[in-house]
Amino acid sequence: MKISNSERAHILVQALPYIQTHAGKTIVVKYGGSAMVNESLKDAVMCDMVLMQLVGIRVVVVHGGGNEIDAMLKKVGKKSHFVDGLRCTDSETIDIVQMVLAGKVNKGLVHLLEQHSGRAVGLCGLDDGLLEAKKMAGPKRLGYVGEITKVNPAPLRNATQNGYIPVVATIAGGENGEVYNINADTAAAKIASELKAEKLILMTDVRGLLRDKDDENSLIPVVKVGDIPKLQAEGIISGGMIPKVQCCADAAKNGVQRAHIIDGRIPHSILIELFSDEGIGTMFY
Repeated sequence: MKISNSERAHILVQALPYIQTHAGKTIVVKYGGSAMVNESLKDAVMCDMVLMQLVGIRVVVVHGGGNEIDAMLKKVGKKSHFVDGLRCTDSETIDIVQMVLAGKVNKGLVHLLEQHSGRAVGLCGLDDGLLEAKKMAGPKRLGYVGEITKVNPAPLRNATQNGYIPVVATIAGGENGEVYNINADTAAAKIASELKAEKLILMTDVRGLLRDKDDENSLIPVVKVGDIPKLQAEGIISGGMIPKVQCCADAAKNGVQRAHIIDGRIPHSILIELFSDEGIGTMFY
């Protein structure tokens, strides 16, 4: 759809108050879902990130890469196994996870941002002790799945203060030299909390928290963290939404002003959330 110069100017003026509100603030975006595999959506997200950076927002991107890991495991003849949504990660699998996340996916995203005229630097949890972890309690077959024990924000602050978007792959180091696979939503929440970010944004393939999971028009736009137990008891928060909501709740309790679950299937969903009154998805505070 073509818009006139006058309409374009009007849109920019409408965005000005939101730009002023967020300029100089830190926003952590967990990038995942369809927006990582659909090329047009991927381009839209890259444009969103670069625009945010250009208007003075300190953007931190945290990513997973489950599809890429599955594809590489298949190439080497290994099957993917999961327990409660967590990838079983034996010693061979963690090598592949590290190679795919910190190598192929991470550097691919950095390159994409730079193709869109952004400035980005790729990091993983092993860089300068960015993420430290211990083995997650649970079934033995989970293997090298980790629980974050410490976040070192220094490399992220150094990057954003020098005009770069840090792009973080979610592997972490253990105290005895182990490498752990970390859930990307959890890592994003921990990083946002440590940075005392203005916002944590989790990109997903659903509209947000729905009152009726089968009705996308039943979106709950705003949730107070104190109401989460009641919504869970009513079955409104269930299944795969439970850990995502918990990440938002943990972030909101630990210094993050607002946490959001947004629909990454909608082009420019991040900008809609940041630069409009209505926003998009579900906000937790």
